[in-house]
Formats: sequence, structure tokens, C-alpha cells
Amino acid sequence: MARLTAHTRRIVMAAAAAVVLTGGVAAAVFLGSDTSADGPGPALAHSSSAGKSTGKSDDKPGHPSGKPGPSGSGGGDSAPDGSDGSADSTGPAAPPGATGISETIDHATESGGKSVSITIDDGPSPVWTPKMLAVLKQYNVKATFCMIGPQAKANPDLVKQIVAAGHRLCDHTVSHDEAMNKKPVAYQSSEVLDAQKMIEDAADGAKVQYFRAPGGAFTPDNRHIAAGHGMRPLGWNVDTKDWKQPGTAAIVKTVKQEIKSGPIVLFHDGGGERAQTVAALKEVLPWLGQQGYTFSFPAV
Repeated sequence: MARLTAHTRRIVMAAAAAVVLTGGVAAAVFLGSDTSADGPGPALAHSSSAGKSTGKSDDKPGHPSGKPGPSGSGGGDSAPDGSDGSADSTGPAAPPGATGISETIDHATESGGKSVSITIDDGPSPVWTPKMLAVLKQYNVKATFCMIGPQAKANPDLVKQIVAAGHRLCDHTVSHDEAMNKKPVAYQSSEVLDAQKMIEDAADGAKVQYFRAPGGAFTPDNRHIAAGHGMRPLGWNVDTKDWKQPGTAAIVKTVKQEIKSGPIVLFHDGGGERAQTVAALKEVLPWLGQQGYTFSFPAV
């Protein structure tokens, strides 16, 4: 029998403890009821610091050099303070496991070159997601939808519509806890894996290919767990901050100014009113095409 690494033993032991404590059902921690038109699910909180958790994590949105890593190679994998997040977890990330999925946080596109990836978080929303799907269809753009587990469970027809349109799925946890990097490994595991199951069940088995920690609260542990279940950790380079509802013009300006930082662009379709985002997409997508960009999925 292959000998388990210390890192893997810690995850197995923590997961076993979680099963005992919860009677085999992972506990979901909600941030409150969502009173927006998005439907059932947690009220999504975002930190005021560029969408980042106030605790340490091991992601940063983009690269200080302004240059993304090569396609398929991952990208920046350190916290704003230069650490790899190990202060809040059990140790450094292991290399790709049996699934062949890298544990490094992806900041690159599949096709490389002058391409961009549109990623959309916090849905699906029965109000705003269909509007965004219509805009994406108009400009023949495929996006990656980073879904909250309970939102996907509450809107299975919408999840199936997203898959049928050729878009990809991303796990954005159960409760959008931006401080999950400070929590035990068992908690992180349930946040990641319970959401994955909710999304894939809603999608009739379509695979979730990415994992994005809320607010960039990645740790070596939750990246290891995600990659071990077939999901590439997914970062971003351009944070439009559309969740702040700064105005359509401000969202568009952010994309135009920051797209040079790298190819992964972050928008939101859930967690609140998203009319500004819909309007911004109508301007941003054709503008990117006019600048010579092509559209691609994030690297896996």
C-alpha cells in the first residue's frame, strides 16, 4: 500500500472528524438570507479591499509585472504579503495528483496569446444570469460561471441552460465565506466538496472544472482538495469591482485600464442587483474584440 504523505494524512483525519461531528452531513454556514432578487441562498459579503479577505490567503489578482504566466502554467501563487498561505493552513501545496490537475492558482487562458477569459461569480441568479447569457450569446463569447452551491441547487434549470450554451462551471463554495482560509481543513473541505456536488447534481452530472475561493481565500489545503477532485484553482487578473455597483462607466473603465495586467476578468451575476454588469458587458465584449482579443476559457 502506498504510504500517505503527512499532508494527506492531515486532510483524511480532519475529514473523518467532520463526519463524526456532523453525522455524515457537512454543515453549511450561511451569511444570512439573500433579500435580493437572486433567489434562495446566502447574502454574499465582499471585503472592501479589492475583493480580498482580510486574512492571509495565497492568491493575488494578477501579477505585479503585469504579465500573466504562460498558458497552462498556473500563475502567481502567493499572498499580497508574499507568503504562500501556509501560515493559515497545514503546509505547502503538493504537486499535481492522480487527477493531473495542477494545484497552482490559474491566471492564464487555455489558448494563450492575446486572449481573455470572462468569469462570472456568485450566481446563478434567475434575474441576472439569463440577461448575461443573452449578451454572451450576442457576441459569441463563452464564459466560466463560478456558482454558489445553494444557488445552483435552487436553480437547476438555469445551470443546465448554462451548460447547454457551452459555458463552463466553477465551484465558488457553499457559503461564500471570505475567511475560510482561517478555518479548519474539514470546514474548507465541506465548503468545496458540498458545493461541487450541488452544482454537478443541478447540471445533471456536467463536471465542475474550476474552484474559486471567495475573496481569494485560497490555502494550500483547499487547493489540494479541489485539484484532487478535478477542479483547477482559478484566480483573476482584472477585478471589475462590479459588486460595489460603481456605475457602468466605472466597470468598463476598469476593464480597459487593467486588461494589460492579465487575461482573467471577474464579473458577478449574483449577490445583488447586477444591471450595471449587464450594461458593462454590452460595452466590454465588443471593445475587447475591437482591440484584437479572442475569448478563451481559463487553463485547466
